[in-house]
Amino acid sequence: MAVCLLLTDEAWAEIAPILATIKSRAGSPPALSDRLFIEAVLYLARTGTPWRDLPKDFGHWDAVYNRFRRWEARGIWRRLWERLQAEAGPMTRHLFIDAPIVRAHQHAAGALKKTVGTPHRLWAALAAACPPKSMPAVAMNAPASR
Repeated sequence: MAVCLLLTDEAWAEIAPILATIKSRAGSPPALSDRLFIEAVLYLARTGTPWRDLPKDFGHWDAVYNRFRRWEARGIWRRLWERLQAEAGPMTRHLFIDAPIVRAHQHAAGALKKTVGTPHRLWAALAAACPPKSMPAVAMNAPASR
């Protein structure tokens, strides 16, 4: 395998029993093992790559994505995280880092603000510097007020 894996045997020994109690055994077993699936999710979180750029060592990206979404919909991630915080040993505490400590990518700052409704600065400056010299046509055709 060409990808650097994070889960050691000791860490997986702490995670596997918790995951076995949380997951449902219904359906056919997936082609990708739970350990390799969690490795794929950790790889995506660590590198920030898009789903489609997931290395082939983890299987087809679409299968990993769909399984991730199913686990999210069923609440498996939340329950796993809660149980790991309550019961896990020291090995898994080093793997899962709380989000406030993780630095965001430089492109995560957000997009430019949309300024569709506001006039361009140049036109706003020209309008302020050069007020109109005559009445607008709309005001000239309006009926006189009583």
